[in-house]
Formats: sequence, structure tokens, C-alpha cells
Amino acid sequence: MSNIKSVTMKLPSGQQPPNPPAQPTSQTARPTGTTEVSREPVAASARQLLDQVQLANRETTLARVAEIVNRQGGSSADVLLDIRGKSLLVQAAIGKTELSPGDWVKVMRAGNELQLMGKLAPAPEAGIARALAQRLPWQQTLDAGLARLMGTLTQGLKQDPVPGQLPSSRLPHPLPEAARQAIEQLVARLPSGTSLAPGSGAQSAPPQQVRQWLSESGLFAESRLAQTPAAQLPDLKLALGRVITALLSHQGSTPEQFNRLTPISTPELMQAPLQFPQPLATPQAPGDGDPPSVGQMLRLLAGMLNRITVNQLHSQVLTTRGGADATAPTSTLLLDLPWLTPQNEPRLAQLRIEQYSEEKESERKSRTPATTEWRLALAMDLDEAGPLHFDVALRQHAVSARVWAEKQTTLRRVNQELPALRQSLADLGLEVTDLECRRGTPQASVTRLEHRLVDTRA
Repeated sequence: MSNIKSVTMKLPSGQQPPNPPAQPTSQTARPTGTTEVSREPVAASARQLLDQVQLANRETTLARVAEIVNRQGGSSADVLLDIRGKSLLVQAAIGKTELSPGDWVKVMRAGNELQLMGKLAPAPEAGIARALAQRLPWQQTLDAGLARLMGTLTQGLKQDPVPGQLPSSRLPHPLPEAARQAIEQLVARLPSGTSLAPGSGAQSAPPQQVRQWLSESGLFAESRLAQTPAAQLPDLKLALGRVITALLSHQGSTPEQFNRLTPISTPELMQAPLQFPQPLATPQAPGDGDPPSVGQMLRLLAGMLNRITVNQLHSQVLTTRGGADATAPTSTLLLDLPWLTPQNEPRLAQLRIEQYSEEKESERKSRTPATTEWRLALAMDLDEAGPLHFDVALRQHAVSARVWAEKQTTLRRVNQELPALRQSLADLGLEVTDLECRRGTPQASVTRLEHRLVDTRA
């Protein structure tokens, strides 16, 4: 927050009691200006208005500029502020200071007036949302990208064409050794469909294995690298970067040239770009189709990196907005977790992890930690069972779960297994409050980017 000279803002007479704003939003502010001290007939009304927004004398708070109602001669203006969820009209001589709807200011009550104390820097959410919107059209699904990447281990890569060269003369060549090693190391770290045996949840190893998979998913790549700088840190995003580095080095290209490439994208991701989880088609098996060229593979890898970055930015946007909305989760993590079938074909699990905090009145008085609820949404498409969606909620020692299946045969089989699942959860010391299976798919959670705003709608 930048400091400015303290500015007086008066409340005009005849103003209605403050009402909740029509469209509350979260943005940044630009204040300034001076006004006259209000006359005594107005002072009583101003005092009443300030009391109704529960602002004590000398108390400071943040206010959002909802609207510039009327500019008078370029130096003064009527400004509608949102203070603590209520609208308040003030008059101020703003001079040359730019003041826009959506800006945030710090104000202090001084008797029956408001003093403008400072202005906030631009909210980081706006920059994150812009970066997210820029990358949305250029995403490649990780399972399809991995299938192409794994196919190069046996097919090799074609050289990029040169002017006048016939397509038939471009024969595939084996991968450069550094690129081969990087791909093999990446594939070796992927989860396998046979890694977790049914009924092993009570053992210590499976939870640790799942925690490792989530940690290495690429969602936390930069944070992990900052904490543990290492050239071979196991992480999906960093591993893709090592494959890119090897291919660029082999053909004598630079990172700047890579950044100018147009990523190869997956069209299905743009049908509902901010829906998560999102239904996706099953990719081709590794090795199907013609071998790609080096340039095509680099563009494909760029799209895969964009997909992971989009999930990182999307998670950050939702978490940032969660702090300003009491009904929204306080933190959200969205991630794609690729895994391998027994036939060594890549598939995708989409996870949405949300944390909700509810602070009761008794907890505020006793200063005890707020009650936390964790919600997990897991979507995957299995070869035989078809699309499955799991919704799990954990609140202290109480757990509820709902399974969605599109196939009738899968629905019947899951219902047969529910008693065993209930007993397994009880053996872990959990109270099962709700457990059911339904046919179909749940309503998706979608994020909307509108101007400088990011809103979630379920």
C-alpha cells in the first residue's frame, strides 16, 4: 500500500441508509482529494451512516470504489464506496488522481467524516487471471502427449523438413541419447495401475506413495525446485523441461527459439476451458501413427507444459478468490495425474482438492483452530468400467462419499462393493455419514474469467 496525504471525504446529506452493493467484487484502488468539513445539520446524518457500517471513530478499514457517480469540473467527484458489504456515497476533490471502479482504498473514520489514508497496489489476482487466459488456448492433454512421447522411444523422430525436400525422404532417426534417458526416467516415475492393491489403505506405504505422486505431479515444481535445487529433481514439469533441453541441444536451438514455437493444443480442452474435472477422449496407444518431427515434438511438449501451468494458475486464482468469499474454499488445488495401465498406456486422473474453514462463535472466543473440511473430486476413465467420478468429503472424523458411474454394469458392481468400502473406512476410525453410487456425472465446477474478475460457479 502506498502512502498519500490524508484526505477528508464528507458524506452528503439526504443519503439513504447504506445497503449491500449489487455486485461485490475484488479489485484495487486509487484515491486522493480534499473536501470541506460538513455543516452541523449534515453531521448527525453522517454519524448515523458511519455507525450503520459499524465503523468506530479512528478505526481503519478497506473500501472498494464501486462507482464514480459524478465528476464535477475534473477536481471533485461523488464516489460510491463499498464498505463492509454496504454502499456509502462520499464527496471528494480527487484532483488529477485516477480513480476507477474496482479500486481499493484504506479509509479511517475521523468523527463524522472519512479520511483517505492510502491506496492498494494492483491485486495479484488480475495478473494471474491474465496469464491464465493467455495460456488457455495452447494446452495439450498430458495423457495424449505422453503417448506420443513414449512412442518416440521405439519410432524415433523425423528431422524437420528443409525447403524442397520430399516428405518421403524424411526417414525417422533414433532419439538422441540424452532425450531418450530423460523420457525413460520420466516414464519410470509415473504411477501404475497395479501400484496400489485393493484393501491396502490401512498400511503406511500406500498413503506415502500417493503423497509422492501428488508432490511430483508438476503442480508444485517451482516451489520444490526453490527448496531443493537439483538438476534431476523428480517432477513431471521439470522432467518435461529436461526432454525439451535435450532436443534443443541436439539440434543447436536455444530456449528463446523454443519460446517462439506455437504449442500443439487439444481442441477438447477449449470446449469448456475452465471446467475441472473435464471429460476427455482416450488417447491413442503409444507408437500409433507416424513418427513426429523434432519440431512437432517440441510444440507438443510446449502444450504439455502449458497444461500444467494452466492448472497452477487456475489453482492460484481460485485460492486467491477464496479469501474474499466466505462460501468459497480457502484453498484449491487442481491437477492432472497421468498414470500407466498394465499395458503401459498412459491415462489421466483429474483431481480437485478443496479446503473449507468454518470458524464458529465458540471457536473465535476460545481461539481454537477453525473446523476444516476437505473435499476431493477425482475423475478418471477406465477401459472396462468407463468414466467414474468420486466425490469425498472429510470433516474431522466424519467422511461421506458419492461415486458416479456412466455404465449400468459399473453402477451395479460399485453398489455391491459399498458395504466393504464402508467397513474399510470404519476400520480407519472414520464415521461414515453418507455413502452411495449414482448413475451419470455430477454437475461440473466451472471458473469464469470476466474482465478483471474471476468467479466460480458450480
